[in-house]
Amino acid sequence: MRQIITHFTDDDLYKFSMCCAVIDNYPRAHVRYRFIDRNDTIYPPGFDKLVRQQIAMLENVVITDQEIAFMQRRCPYIPSWFYRFLQGFRYDRRWVTVAQDSRGHLSIEFEGSWCNTILLEVKVLAIVSELYYMVTGQTHALDYDAYYRLSADKARRLIQAGCYFSDFGTRRRASFQAQDTAVRAMKHCRDTTNGTGRFTGSSNVYLSMKYDLTPVGTMAHELICAIAGMYGPLMANNIAMAAWAHTYRGALGTFLYDTYGWRIFSLNFSEDYANMFKGLRVDSGDNIDQLNKILAKYRSLGIDPRYKRIVFSNGLDVDSAIAINDYPPPVPAIIRHRHTLHQRFSGHKTTQHSHKTACRKNHRILAILQLHLQTQRRPGQIHRRPRHRTPLYVHPPPHPHHPIKPRTPRS
Repeated sequence: MRQIITHFTDDDLYKFSMCCAVIDNYPRAHVRYRFIDRNDTIYPPGFDKLVRQQIAMLENVVITDQEIAFMQRRCPYIPSWFYRFLQGFRYDRRWVTVAQDSRGHLSIEFEGSWCNTILLEVKVLAIVSELYYMVTGQTHALDYDAYYRLSADKARRLIQAGCYFSDFGTRRRASFQAQDTAVRAMKHCRDTTNGTGRFTGSSNVYLSMKYDLTPVGTMAHELICAIAGMYGPLMANNIAMAAWAHTYRGALGTFLYDTYGWRIFSLNFSEDYANMFKGLRVDSGDNIDQLNKILAKYRSLGIDPRYKRIVFSNGLDVDSAIAINDYPPPVPAIIRHRHTLHQRFSGHKTTQHSHKTACRKNHRILAILQLHLQTQRRPGQIHRRPRHRTPLYVHPPPHPHHPIKPRTPRS
């Protein structure tokens, strides 16, 4: 059987950005997590063996100099030491256990160093999805010309509606070609469609390189969940914000807050973090209700929400994304979407289109309500980021809720 993942950067950007933050803050963390199939799918007999074969093939996939050069050019917020880590990184099949029960349900469990296993999740999910289409014979029925037209039509509507959107479909795609088709269609529409919106890029780093786009993405719930496993859910958001700020110094400043609900997060979202982070991402609940809560929180801290952004990443279709874009908030706003959408003019709204995958019926659209994109600076204030970053595997300075003291170097 042909190898499904053949490029190291055929992965979502947020896996690389989180991996960098994990090494920088928790280099010794050991984790175990498992795959949950929400649809309770019955897989064909022997499917687990085929997945193990594909995971074994990943051991031959390494990052290339071309991929590193692209990431250095388009992702300047990632420190240079992380690319040295990626150059030496090798996948190991022993980190993953795959099994299948008598009914056909699939079980996948990851265990190992967090900074290693974190780079397996999206690739394994993409393998499972594409392999299922191959084994069940659905691959031959995929009409890529139809997917191109469908993706182009959605992109055209979003651009004309003033939405800034991006692709975010790696882990759910029916095939690599399906995602490639969707990205190619949306980029073509970006170059040929008149409108105030824009297709801004893809979360898939390899496809971004192929089509000269900007990779997009920040973090996932995984970061906050793992920290909660170490320190508990009440302080997980607080510690995660501190760790993220320690690594990126204000870059990638949209925080995913809803892992344990608004109430717990709002208690952790103090004025210093509210000023530090550029905005928040809503991934559950009622969009308008969450918007109003966030606006009220910013105002209670004396912060003008017009200078902040709110990203909506709930599952939306094109119509609902445009509806959010047209919603009249109490302040000038911009909407952005999770197949990654950013709108770039103040006083207007943009929607972010989340193209779940070109070959799935339920295309996901994410809307980001971005309250003003410009950064507020005091007169004469200069923002500089340090050139030299924390070396690999050096534990960061402790913070008030960090129980581990840094090691004293031996003479």
